[in-house]
Amino acid sequence: MVQSLKVPGARLHYEIQGAGPLLVVVGLPMGCKGFAPISQLLAEHFTVVTFDPRGVIGSPLEDPTQEAEPELMADDVHRLISTLDAGPVYLFGSSGGAVTALVLAAQHPEQVRALVAHEPPLLELLIDREQMRAAIDEICDLYRENRPVALQKYLALANIRLHRPAQQPPEPNSFTDPEDVWTILDRLFHHTLRPTTRYRPDINALRPMGDRIVIAGGSTAEGSLFHRTAVALADQLGTKLVEFPGDHTGFLTESESFAQLLFEVLTNARPA
Repeated sequence: MVQSLKVPGARLHYEIQGAGPLLVVVGLPMGCKGFAPISQLLAEHFTVVTFDPRGVIGSPLEDPTQEAEPELMADDVHRLISTLDAGPVYLFGSSGGAVTALVLAAQHPEQVRALVAHEPPLLELLIDREQMRAAIDEICDLYRENRPVALQKYLALANIRLHRPAQQPPEPNSFTDPEDVWTILDRLFHHTLRPTTRYRPDINALRPMGDRIVIAGGSTAEGSLFHRTAVALADQLGTKLVEFPGDHTGFLTESESFAQLLFEVLTNARPA
């Protein structure tokens, strides 16, 4: 089922599949199609809601230059959950979407039944944050001049490998169209990467939710930039990092094992 929701300054495209307790999948910059392989698997256990973040593909902005501030992105998810009117929900957030989900948990804990935050890029938690901040600035500036080179520099900095799933979903519209990829990347490097990576999580608000929040890292990503930020966040929250299959994009390359572990972790968390 495909629907849309008007939010201040934008209209959100969202999709619902499956049956069972509500699971909202939060990505940034990825939208619905990027999570298609794992969403189809999770729909065996949950009513899965995916959406395009504001400014991405199916969720147009009134002001295309608007910055993707984490508080704004989290408010969109808050409004989406309120519209669905299903009480506290399960949440899975990946990369920038994990940052969005963490902001939501800090501001609206009553809406969160359990949350798995997979490799949130919280560079401000690192000892070398000034160096990383400068590197992100350099890459974003370079992107305006040479998109392919800037993208390669970013992937090298974060040690992210672009994978293709072993088996593409059968429906041709269930994965991100190649021509849409650069549109998503334009939004990322122009308006999303800086505010997302510079966000400082509200540790005092999140710590009391420790048994409802799981911080995840890729099992093959130890030492990579966003695995390091996940470790740093888990340390500050006083929780143990849970290793999920694969690397930063493990939900794509190891979809079946990733979805199975996600189901187990979410349903074993203490409910709100």
